[in-house]
Amino acid sequence: MDIATVIGLVGAFVLIIMAMGDPSVFVDVPSVLIVIGGTAATVLNTTTIPGLIGAIKVFLKSILHSSETPEKIIEQLVELGTIAKKDGMIALEGQDIKNPFMARGVRMLVDGTDPVLIKQSMETEMDQIKARHQSGNDMIGNAQDLAPAMGMIGTLVGLVIMLGNMSDPKALGPAMAVAILTTLYGAIIANVICMPARKKLEAVHAEEQTNNEIIIAALMFIQGGGNPRLIPDILIGFIIPANREKLQAAVGG
Repeated sequence: MDIATVIGLVGAFVLIIMAMGDPSVFVDVPSVLIVIGGTAATVLNTTTIPGLIGAIKVFLKSILHSSETPEKIIEQLVELGTIAKKDGMIALEGQDIKNPFMARGVRMLVDGTDPVLIKQSMETEMDQIKARHQSGNDMIGNAQDLAPAMGMIGTLVGLVIMLGNMSDPKALGPAMAVAILTTLYGAIIANVICMPARKKLEAVHAEEQTNNEIIIAALMFIQGGGNPRLIPDILIGFIIPANREKLQAAVGG
């Protein structure tokens, strides 16, 4: 789980609630129905049920994502390369590999798959991962755009109700609440939930893409019988300068 995302999301809501004083004043059922219900229904209108489920999974990935640094990836690849060099590719079978992309590549090495096919297959998977992330990000972007729009619709609904009940002072309060709170709900959904989620997903995708490129390059090198001690030198360009010496020390370079 990404602690930064949880702290940021919870912290934003806590600060907003603290500023409200009495949060119960800001709870209005008609406003919730218009903004949250309307946004969900309208987003669903732009996709399919499987597409929506996929978008929710991608959204949760921004919260539940556990960061895996390129340095740790390279360290494990050096370890796997050393085992393959010493005992052969078959010795990689049964190794504890948590990264599913790396595990899939290693299985193909163990099975003796042609290296060209391995690279093509893994690059295709990278393209599909990118497409899934983009689809989910676009869906969240739709919610980001639609939530303020639904808030504006709610504001107009509230104003119409107010104008229609000018002679009844008791009806003005609830109508004003709908007019104002729908705008507030729409702004919170767009700017506190959706926009940060999109930015986080972009960062998560970039990190995952880098790690996958490292994995492909290293596995091709291992398959070709290269010296695993050279893997950090070959992939050093993926590592920020401040961490390069630490990586070399970790792998015994």
